[in-house]
Amino acid sequence: MIVVITWGLITAPFNWHQNLLPSDPVPVDAIPDIGDNQQIVATEWMGRSPKDIQEQITYPLTTSLLGIPGVKTIRSSSMFGMSFLYIIFEEDVEFYWSRSRILEKLNSLPAGTLPTGVIPSLGPDATALGQVYWYTLEGRNPETGEPTGGWDPEELRTVQDFYAKYNLAASEGVSEVASIGGFVKEYQVDINPDAMRAYNVSVMDIMSAIQNSNLDIGAETIEINKAEYLVRGLGYIKSVKDLEDAVVTVRNNVPVKIKDVGIVNLGPATRRGGLDKEGVEAVGGVVVARYGANPMEVINNVKAKIKQMEAGLPQKTLADGTVSKVTVVPFYDRSGLIQETIGTLENALAHEILICIIVVIVLVINLRASILISSILPIGVLATFIIMRQMGVEANIVALSGIAIAIGVMVDVGIVFVESILRYMDEERARGVQSRGKAFVNLISKAVSEVSGALSTAMLTTIISFLPVFAMEAQEGKLFKPLAYTKTFALTSAFLLGIIVLPTLAYYVYSIRLNGKKLRQFANYFLVAAGIGLWIYSGVFIAFALTLIGINNLFTPNWKGEKFANYINVAITLFVAMYYLTVEWLPLGTQASTTLNFVFVFLAIGAILGMLWALVIYYEQILRWSLSHRWKFMSIPIITLVFGLLAWMGTERSFGFVAKGFETIGWKSFKETTFWQKSTETFPGIGEEFMPSLNEGSFLLMPTSMPHTGIEQNLQFIRTLDKRIQNIPEVEIIVGKWGRVNSALDPAPTQMFENTINYIPEYILDEDGHRERFKTNSDGHFELINGDTYHLNQGFRQIPRDSLIIDNGGKFFRQWRPEIKTADDIWQEIVNVTHLPGLTSAPKLQPIEARMVMLSTGMRAPMGLKVSGPDLESIEAGGKALETALKDIPSIMPSTVFYDRAVGAPYIELHLIRDKMARYGITVAELQEVISAGIGGMSLTNTVEGRERFPVRLRYPRELRDDPDALRKIIIPTATGVQIPLGDVVDIEYAKGAQMIQSENTFLLGYVIFDKISGKAEVEVVREADNILQEKIASGELTLPDGVTYVFAGNYEQQERAAKRLLLIVPMSLLAILLILYFQFRTITASLIHFSGVFVALAGGFILLWLYGQPWFMDFSVGGTNMRDLFQMHSINLSIAVWVGFIALFGLATSDGVLMGTYIHDTFVARNPRTKDEIREAVIYAGLKRVRPAAMTTATALIALLPVLTSTGKGAEIMVPMAIPTFGGMLIQSMTMFVVPVFQCWWRESALRKENRSKNKNQITDENE
Repeated sequence: MIVVITWGLITAPFNWHQNLLPSDPVPVDAIPDIGDNQQIVATEWMGRSPKDIQEQITYPLTTSLLGIPGVKTIRSSSMFGMSFLYIIFEEDVEFYWSRSRILEKLNSLPAGTLPTGVIPSLGPDATALGQVYWYTLEGRNPETGEPTGGWDPEELRTVQDFYAKYNLAASEGVSEVASIGGFVKEYQVDINPDAMRAYNVSVMDIMSAIQNSNLDIGAETIEINKAEYLVRGLGYIKSVKDLEDAVVTVRNNVPVKIKDVGIVNLGPATRRGGLDKEGVEAVGGVVVARYGANPMEVINNVKAKIKQMEAGLPQKTLADGTVSKVTVVPFYDRSGLIQETIGTLENALAHEILICIIVVIVLVINLRASILISSILPIGVLATFIIMRQMGVEANIVALSGIAIAIGVMVDVGIVFVESILRYMDEERARGVQSRGKAFVNLISKAVSEVSGALSTAMLTTIISFLPVFAMEAQEGKLFKPLAYTKTFALTSAFLLGIIVLPTLAYYVYSIRLNGKKLRQFANYFLVAAGIGLWIYSGVFIAFALTLIGINNLFTPNWKGEKFANYINVAITLFVAMYYLTVEWLPLGTQASTTLNFVFVFLAIGAILGMLWALVIYYEQILRWSLSHRWKFMSIPIITLVFGLLAWMGTERSFGFVAKGFETIGWKSFKETTFWQKSTETFPGIGEEFMPSLNEGSFLLMPTSMPHTGIEQNLQFIRTLDKRIQNIPEVEIIVGKWGRVNSALDPAPTQMFENTINYIPEYILDEDGHRERFKTNSDGHFELINGDTYHLNQGFRQIPRDSLIIDNGGKFFRQWRPEIKTADDIWQEIVNVTHLPGLTSAPKLQPIEARMVMLSTGMRAPMGLKVSGPDLESIEAGGKALETALKDIPSIMPSTVFYDRAVGAPYIELHLIRDKMARYGITVAELQEVISAGIGGMSLTNTVEGRERFPVRLRYPRELRDDPDALRKIIIPTATGVQIPLGDVVDIEYAKGAQMIQSENTFLLGYVIFDKISGKAEVEVVREADNILQEKIASGELTLPDGVTYVFAGNYEQQERAAKRLLLIVPMSLLAILLILYFQFRTITASLIHFSGVFVALAGGFILLWLYGQPWFMDFSVGGTNMRDLFQMHSINLSIAVWVGFIALFGLATSDGVLMGTYIHDTFVARNPRTKDEIREAVIYAGLKRVRPAAMTTATALIALLPVLTSTGKGAEIMVPMAIPTFGGMLIQSMTMFVVPVFQCWWRESALRKENRSKNKNQITDENE
């Protein structure tokens, strides 16, 4: 056991050993990597339009790669100068095997498949969740860390591209470091057409001169004085002057240099993306973690590398004497989200364990037994971490939720075993016997053996019920398989500890007796002294409880009996446990006093315990009435089942057949009656969605500008957005990106914006993601370092953390304004300030969520329509028509509906006049090369300047290429040597074309994105939208061009697939439970009797889900805190998380029935009752023996979920939906304590009647004979 504890502390994802032990923790992340199994092929062909890219690169590549084994879909995007192919493989295809197959295919492409010089490249070996760390490079004071500036974007980009990028890429686990922002420095040769004409020099002559002027060579070696010298010819361009002096040709024995026919300077390269921080141009990068790498470890490696390279980053002294050093400043660091998410789980686990200890103390009223039972929890959790580490299961919000929802069941093991041991000991004590030694071992063995069979079955049903979760596929499989693993590990660990370790511990714990009076006195005096000493040393008054226990023990002889003294010790211990739970949990928030929070905790736990304990006290009377009035009693579970059905399916789907029946017999207006209308309004049914969003602690605002918007206007948009959003008090930092990062993971056009908005946590947190306490005075005001105080009543203002005084006995500090209750309120503030003419609205997204959505669906929103058609124009017309129609749908926010325009970018097209070209002897290739170099600018070579590499670009000056008239004057060399203007051989026209072309398996696509109104479920919205669109098409109100079709995409697709899978998984789970019950009871009837608890629990789960959506439910306040806000009550949709909660409930729901049913069966075997009265008495006797442990297990399962239901930290969005059906089901399932005995009695009486009838029949037959 010591080995398990030590090893568990070493592998725990929480720093529970406080660095006293070596650390080898389970890998941690915020959520599992649920992205598609996909690879990305990116191809650059700069200067080319989306149409050229689509036809000459994207289409041929797609057709070639579709034949790779295991390919499911190829989704592609063609944009200016770039092609992106997203090759989605089947889930069972190994990640790196798929990469090797793609490389193999790309290397064997037939000649001519792609244009000359175009080379496709495989994207980084990363997934949608790979972008773990974004940063900017800024000039800062190396001593104070304050911003100083003093660095041009061009300088910072050079540092990023040739120093920071390569350093960080060397970190273990990093797949790629991509650059964004600033300007890539390049040598620019702006040619002068008049000088070229004067010297009779063509564009091709200058191109050749530049390429030939940038060359180093090696000339082997020579030997001088017996020493060998390496010979190098140094000809690389090192400066502007080197390039200016390059010779183009010789005219009349006079060299014509580049500076004679053009101007050479250093300038910024054309860019397709940039970065803006708080309204100022910024330079930065993104670190992408490798597939399979531990994100937290990668981030730590990157941070270590940053610290290591800090000394080598450049610095300069500014004009005012300030030293400015280039510094890496993160603006998106996923480690914060990971720490907060893990911190939420750590808090939930700690609260659950404390609550379980409290419940055990109350129910057992025996400190030794409480210690025994409670020991299973921490040891079981540590054992789970060991197994997770060995099995390679990552610790994330979903995986650790498996442990959180298993806590109540884990403690059940100890409760059942110890309760049985205590009962045997009490029976012995009643006979005046007290076993010692081997006799005590036999007693423990007998007590454990009696319940081990039933407990094994109960645990097995709980474990087996979760096995179908392993059959989940795609995103939902990746999401919840870790939970299935951890829950299985936790329950198995608890069961093995309970059956192997706990009996041994019980023997030693109950064998320890301080027989000597002086020895007992010494121990109690030690407790008194220890309590006072700990109080003085730690300053924690609660340590004085040890002193109180010691004093109570010293005065035990003065009490009426030892039992009374034991009650006092239990009360003291209970008070301590509840106090610690209160100060850690603070369910009513920091604004309520500790006393009020304590009273609430006491009442919350007491209410559930009181209800279940009342069942135990009055169990016999209720059970006798139930057995005597079976049909009346059975009406309760039947009504519960009907109520649950109504809550789940709604009135229309549950009893629509009744309404149709009335309409059939003539009551045509039945559905218009008040009764039916009110019923359908009250019970509309529970909505469906794929998954609730995880609160990431940051938002991603993704509006777009119009297709024709240029770079300058986009820069103005991004600056305005950043400045406006930065003024929101809850926003910590905002960094905006327009266009794309230099990475295959980012296919964004220049008109797309991504504003990463980090908002401050609701409460100040420490580095481990836990709420931090700060000193307050007697009035509850926070004391500041400068001697002032702060309280919200004085008016809200932001207080820096370093202005507060840390105090472990203080209060949590809330950083949000009073009117900001949730992160949704912050988002609404952002929406309110980001309405700009020329920008579209943006759906609510978060960084991880957005990456997942974009790379899995191709859209920038979780909901949308995928529009396909024969050509872009038809898709455009269909998309705009659907956009208009969707705005009329009630459950869709009209402002969020937007068709991503495929056509609309302005083009200037140069149409070649071939007969005129022929007249001058100009070939198409020659003319196109001049157009490409002169107008677009052609990168001819790269300089080599130490670590740095800069392109050399040839082009015409801006004034000669900024309008069509200027373009017509560009000179073109002819075969005769005469140079003519471009306008003589081309016609220049304006046209509209594609900004971005998207396709799937070579077929063109467009997207209409939209978002639902608050409170609506995704599936409900899509179904309503689909019905209305179909009606509009049928009526002719909506007309789509020929060949244009649409399908709903986004999370809806995931939900539809998952729903089909759940139709298989849920019945599998129920069947597995039924089979286990059959193996235990050996008859179908008995198995079904115990299986009935599942349906009652299922109804209870749906009823609580329905109640969560009712505004009147729990709508009252305690200590100024509304209970609906405390328990975060709102409409909960049926997501995969909720169904996983139900699957967990199925196994739990049978445990009480199995415990009770097994003992009833054993009682019948022992007594063999032969009359109805005997059968009922046997059932009552067995029920009374098992009702206490059944009530205890139900109580622990329920109360352990209270901290989860009130959890508000990162990750609570996934935990809470899983806990709601489990809580509701277990609450209603407590009636199983009566349903199983009633069914058992019914069945046994029926069998007895049949047996008696058979005997009577045989007796009559014998008499007749």
